[in-house]
Amino acid sequence: MPFMKNRLGLVVSMLVVVALLGCRKTTQVVVPDNVAPWYDGIPTVLIENYVNRLFIDLQGREPIDSEMVIHVDFLRSNKLSLSSRAALIEQLQFDTIPAAGDSSYQSIYFKRLYEQMKVRLIEGASDAYLQGEMGVIRFNAILDSLNGDTTGYNRNMAEIAKFQRVLDSQWHYRAGTYNLDSMCAYLVNNPVYDFINMNSFNFINATFDNLYFRFPTQSEFERAYRMVDAEVPASLFGRSGTNKSDYINIIVSQNEFWQGLIIWAYKTLLARDPNTTELYLAMQELKSTGDFHSIQRKILMTDEYANFR
Repeated sequence: MPFMKNRLGLVVSMLVVVALLGCRKTTQVVVPDNVAPWYDGIPTVLIENYVNRLFIDLQGREPIDSEMVIHVDFLRSNKLSLSSRAALIEQLQFDTIPAAGDSSYQSIYFKRLYEQMKVRLIEGASDAYLQGEMGVIRFNAILDSLNGDTTGYNRNMAEIAKFQRVLDSQWHYRAGTYNLDSMCAYLVNNPVYDFINMNSFNFINATFDNLYFRFPTQSEFERAYRMVDAEVPASLFGRSGTNKSDYINIIVSQNEFWQGLIIWAYKTLLARDPNTTELYLAMQELKSTGDFHSIQRKILMTDEYANFR
């Protein structure tokens, strides 16, 4: 009997210990900087500011009242989710339904991107100005033809063709027959760009600075100068060229050209350079898809751009 009592006491003690362990409070693990964003508290005025900013950056204008109401309600009803922001941005980039001020959002978006590229590279020279310059050169070409100056005529016609390629690049890019490398190549290979950046020394430094956001090394400059100024064979970035056109084609075919586009997008939309991670991820996407619009969209979706932080 004493043995049975001792054994019963032992079982009871064990049950008490198990019960106590089962009731012990679980320790909560807190992960720093892992707080889910709370968009319900975002005031309407911030959402309106976000929509207004999207319109200015993508359409070059503020939304009219009806557009503001529709888009703010859409974002609010979807709790400002990233997917709803992406849908709105994509609409402002590609919607073909007639919109205020033009035939469609898509039409305005592509025209604005073309104008922004002209601001970046040829100080925003208008199409009317380019056409006016073409008219002057065309008149000179006619005089050369009448005077039997074949060399002068061909030279002037080649300059006209450079202007025309700039003007046509907007429509080719929108149709998908050109990419931004071709548009930028034409924007740095015309008399306006030459006038802004007179002589080969300035031209080479300007193309590196405008497209790569850096200046050439001494070796890069010397190789480029041989091509552009002396028109003798030289190798740059592992590719050979003998003239200015070859040099431009080499410059826009490098990965650094696409990196420059990403830097330009961050500078124009967020007023800062991308960090290493942002630049790496954007480069991987751009190299695989060539879709610059998607890069813009990812920047425009962020809380940083929307000022929701």
